[in-house]
Amino acid sequence: QVQLVESGGGLVQAGGSLRLSCVASGRTFGNYAMAWFRQGPGKEREFVAAINYNGGSTNYADSVKGRFAVSRDNSKNTVNLQMNSLKPEDTAVYYCAAGPYSTRRGESDYDYWGQGTQVTVSS
Repeated sequence: QVQLVESGGGLVQAGGSLRLSCVASGRTFGNYAMAWFRQGPGKEREFVAAINYNGGSTNYADSVKGRFAVSRDNSKNTVNLQMNSLKPEDTAVYYCAAGPYSTRRGESDYDYWGQGTQVTVSS
């Protein structure tokens, strides 16, 4: 079992930055690929970014490529999402997820989910 807790959300103006963190419980964090998904108001949940078990491979949605960066620190059981040049359309609840496969984009590829953290970008 892996429990995930996100933090770092908040209100930011367009063009600003936020850094989300997700801390995982359990001793097998380093075995899992980690991903970030988001769900905007009235929208389906969508893939944002993923990182493989050792940080050697990443995958990004086209909408965030070049603005967001995912990283992990296995010694701290933590995965981060650095979000720069934020846009109002980035407003969403952001979820951290853990799964056994490398940087896949599907929700069904991830077994464990956090509760989410709200990010609001004002124009």
